[in-house]
Amino acid sequence: MPRILGLDIGERRIGVAISTPEGGLAVPLRILEREKEPVDIERIAEIARSEDAGAIVVGDPLSLDGSVGPQARSVRAFARRLQSSTGLRVELWDERLTSVQAGRSPSRRRGPIDDLAAAIILQAYLDRQRSAE
Repeated sequence: MPRILGLDIGERRIGVAISTPEGGLAVPLRILEREKEPVDIERIAEIARSEDAGAIVVGDPLSLDGSVGPQARSVRAFARRLQSSTGLRVELWDERLTSVQAGRSPSRRRGPIDDLAAAIILQAYLDRQRSAE
């Protein structure tokens, strides 16, 4: 079973997670500091190759009411370019409230947790896939 990358794409960082070889568990992998988009896409493509990933799940930052705002439009455009560049299936996954689940709050910030947010996004996706079988 090919592994799946999970991405939490922010303005300054990209959190990266990977599924276990069995496909049932998402684990944080690393945090990438953002550079120019072509560089970001190539770095993600290289991680996908090195981890033998067959697909990528990208957190879709919808507004709390479910609407598509500027950040979601930007992430969706990035996801389209990532799919075109890598040739891998790229799926969007609603990431509302994942920052809260990951423990990000103004009073508790102790460092970047983007990789943990990516793992939460990917785990939700994996759980849904498993329940659909």
